[in-house]
Amino acid sequence: MVEISLVPIPYRIVALTREQHNLFEYPPERLAEVIREVGFFCTCCGKCCTRAFNGHVFLLDRDAAVIRALDPAAIEPAPDPEFCDQNGTFYVSGYALRSQGDPAGSCWFLENGSCRIYRQRPSICRIYPSMLHREPDEEGIVDWRQVSGLNEHGEYHHDIPPEECTELARETKEYENAVLSQELSFLELIGNYFAEHGLRHVQKVYDDRMRRFRKGEPVKVMVFSAGTLVPHTWMK
Repeated sequence: MVEISLVPIPYRIVALTREQHNLFEYPPERLAEVIREVGFFCTCCGKCCTRAFNGHVFLLDRDAAVIRALDPAAIEPAPDPEFCDQNGTFYVSGYALRSQGDPAGSCWFLENGSCRIYRQRPSICRIYPSMLHREPDEEGIVDWRQVSGLNEHGEYHHDIPPEECTELARETKEYENAVLSQELSFLELIGNYFAEHGLRHVQKVYDDRMRRFRKGEPVKVMVFSAGTLVPHTWMK
């Protein structure tokens, strides 16, 4: 498998644009029917609010603005930066919610099994566990995925009103489109920024700096936010 960071930016833009077109063509009625059939009911177990179960919570620009206003310490550069230039500076397409640093990687806002900012929670938390993007399954077959963590948490086969299913399907498609749009804007900016400043992605430098970072050494990372790059000193 080719490292995604080694794929030229124009090719990545073409691939993501194709994904966006596929998303536009996906009938929302089909997703609404999946949501109705699954009938997910949250039992407030808190499992989905940990990095051990779900990885990090990526923030759209609009979500990052809300979280920053609530608690500036709650956001950090998203893990797994997409690029690293020859000088050792990382570049990432957005922010993530900080974890509490416990073994499970509990969300910064998780307290006694409940979300402290539930009414202002990020977009992905609002639609969860609904999702709508293509990814490989355990056998490597790429297909649409509509539910995260199926049968691994919560309860299922509850009755959900049709209008609620339709609205959740609409919000899920809108969220997935927003993620793709943010990534496309990031790639376009990076392509121009690297060209203007004589920069290039160097995988060897990336790997070396990541090893240092994991050992506790701070690194510089530029975070894509509201159409520009914001510098950060990134520490584990």
